[in-house]
Amino acid sequence: MPKLTLKECLAQNGFLTYRIRGVSMQPMLRQGRDLFTVVPKGPERCKKYDVVLYRRPSDPYVLHRIIEVRPDSYVILGDNCIAKEYGIRDEDILGVLTSFQHNGHTVSVSDWRYRLYSRIWVFFQPMRIFCKHVKGKLCR
Repeated sequence: MPKLTLKECLAQNGFLTYRIRGVSMQPMLRQGRDLFTVVPKGPERCKKYDVVLYRRPSDPYVLHRIIEVRPDSYVILGDNCIAKEYGIRDEDILGVLTSFQHNGHTVSVSDWRYRLYSRIWVFFQPMRIFCKHVKGKLCR
């Protein structure tokens, strides 16, 4: 039986639960420990603070947060990243995060604590970028 792609799995099942790989969404999600669940993106536009599963031309799939909604695209940034991605379009987005398992606890994106975390994390994003730059220069 042929292996389904993530896009095919989303379309067939209506959701996808997957173990996180990589460090770009730390501290919210940790590689090898946490799971995330996404549902297919609907016809409506995504919103600021949404975490989306999208495809880059150079990488298979990426899970990052929308930090700005533009008329024809999105600005996206991983919670543990400093390089913003520009020009992500609706057709690049496969799914939107609905929940995740962190330390064995399931967290819904509608939970007020998660929503507060998202807003604080995006608000302090310029400070995080500054701190990472300073730390990088100090560690050389």
